[in-house]
Amino acid sequence: MAKKGKKEEKKGILGRAIDAVTTRDEKAAAEEAEEKASAASAKAVHEATKRRVAERKAERAQEQAKAAEERAKAAEEAAAKAKAEAARLEKERRAKVASEMRAKLKRQEEEMAAAAEAQVYVVKSGDSLSKIAKEVYGDANRWPEIFEANKDQIKDPNLIHPGQELRIPS
Repeated sequence: MAKKGKKEEKKGILGRAIDAVTTRDEKAAAEEAEEKASAASAKAVHEATKRRVAERKAERAQEQAKAAEERAKAAEEAAAKAKAEAARLEKERRAKVASEMRAKLKRQEEEMAAAAEAQVYVVKSGDSLSKIAKEVYGDANRWPEIFEANKDQIKDPNLIHPGQELRIPS
């Protein structure tokens, strides 16, 4: 140290001023380098944060896509169930219609059978509905039954014609 002290003594004012300026410049350069390093570090932290935010957004997008797929699958399943239920209801409706048609056909067959079983009387000259009722039923007062069964061809119960074929209900 003694040597250094002598050396500094030899430098004089100008040498010391140069040393001070050099030290100041070195400190400024060090501070500037430190600021640049700090800025670079802050920028790296900012970039890392942006990357994490982007990753989180991508994760959310994947979760939303997965949820959308699940909703679509559930909707497809619901549509399939609804279609099956509609088919079942249509089958039931058709079965009901078929049953009603069979019942209607059976009634028609019964009516036709009853009509076929009914006697047919061919009107002769001098006949009246009460005379035919007396002959067929044994009771002249039952003439309205014959009239009702033949309304399609008799408009006036007092007017029947020879040759007419009248249905005689049982």
